[in-house]
Amino acid sequence: MIKSLNVRVVLVFIGAVLISLIVGFSVSGRFYIPKVISLVEQDTTANGERLLQLLEQSPQDDLRMYMEQASALTNYRIEVYDAAKRLVFDNREGSDSILKGNSSDPIQIVLDGEVFSGLSDAGEKQRGPTILLVGLPFDFHGGHYAMFLKPRIGTILEVIRGVILTILVIVLLVGSLLILIAARYVVRPVRVLTQATRKLAAGDFDIDVQSNRQDEIGLLSNSFHHMAMELKTLDRMRTDFVNNVSHEIQSPLTSISGFTKALRRMQVDEAQRERYLAIIEEESERLSRIGQNLLRLSLLQAGRQRVEPRKFALDEQLRHIVIALEPQWRGKRIDVELALEEATVEADEDLLRQVWTNLLQNAIKFSPEGGFVRLTLAADADRAVVAVADNGIGFEEEEQARIFAPFYKVDRSRDAAVAGSGLGLSIAQRIVELHRGTIVARGEPGKGAKLNVSLPLRYRA
Repeated sequence: MIKSLNVRVVLVFIGAVLISLIVGFSVSGRFYIPKVISLVEQDTTANGERLLQLLEQSPQDDLRMYMEQASALTNYRIEVYDAAKRLVFDNREGSDSILKGNSSDPIQIVLDGEVFSGLSDAGEKQRGPTILLVGLPFDFHGGHYAMFLKPRIGTILEVIRGVILTILVIVLLVGSLLILIAARYVVRPVRVLTQATRKLAAGDFDIDVQSNRQDEIGLLSNSFHHMAMELKTLDRMRTDFVNNVSHEIQSPLTSISGFTKALRRMQVDEAQRERYLAIIEEESERLSRIGQNLLRLSLLQAGRQRVEPRKFALDEQLRHIVIALEPQWRGKRIDVELALEEATVEADEDLLRQVWTNLLQNAIKFSPEGGFVRLTLAADADRAVVAVADNGIGFEEEEQARIFAPFYKVDRSRDAAVAGSGLGLSIAQRIVELHRGTIVARGEPGKGAKLNVSLPLRYRA
């Protein structure tokens, strides 16, 4: 079993060349051999006519003697027949006649004054299946004769075939050597990719297989490098996710454990006991919310969250959520500004309620005492755009790409003061994406943040 790509490339090339050689040899033979036969036929006819012209000018009266002298100077097989179709001269006595096996009567044709030329079945043993014959009529001392010449066409064709075959064999050998060298050059990047794949499988993402080549191998190398960088990013995100989950869970667990031990070991009055129990209850609810948010985020990311779209007034939904969050924004004396156009959308009402709740809670959470939150809704024929803006802490420009990552917090120094798990924006983003919408965050440090959500008016699965 051939496993090496290098060997396969070479064998495929050699196979293709061999097939090409066979086809080329056959086609070249069919194309050029008739031309060679035609040229030899013309040359034989011309030489035969010249031979007869010299015969007419010869002072000799003996036809046989002249033909013996003439045939000694040529490479033709010559036969001469008289008017009675008797063989009167053959320069290869003892051999089969060159007319043997011919289906027609070329002697009569020539004696009738016509020139005969064409292929005839070979009477003598040779490698070619046919021989070329040229028959010429002539008169000598009042008698009619027919002279037939057979050139060495078989030898000529064999030489031509040998030359063509030799050239093709040289092409095969040189081509095979070149493809053997070229295959190593072609396969080398594949070997590099194979080694990189093994490193990647072992968890080593620090690989560099980028290539400047513009062919498919170069595109594959660059795509593999991009994939490795993406996997490296995902691995880092996974590590951060595990660390963040551990941190978020460990914090309330520590509080619950500490206050539980305090209640068990210390003598506390009723007021202090109630305060400890309230903290334990609050931290337990926080753990519950983290678990619920993780479960919801997992369902959303796995695509297992069912979307049940129906038509409803988006502006009314936004007003109800603002009213429901009134205790939070009134407690911080935040001024909430509404600019809502009427808009009816087809979407999952419960899922979108989660989005607007998360965005507004974030805006209220990070706004200062006496700040403001602005909620706007604009709609056209196809889409509705909801914007939530605040004058809170904002964020750096480079944080825009990470703000929707699970557990990411813009101001980690305020983790203890600002409740939250950092999952709200991740959940909101995934819900918006399920509705084929987009969510974009913009902000400046100390100047607040603004989140724009664009949704199609009609749900598309």
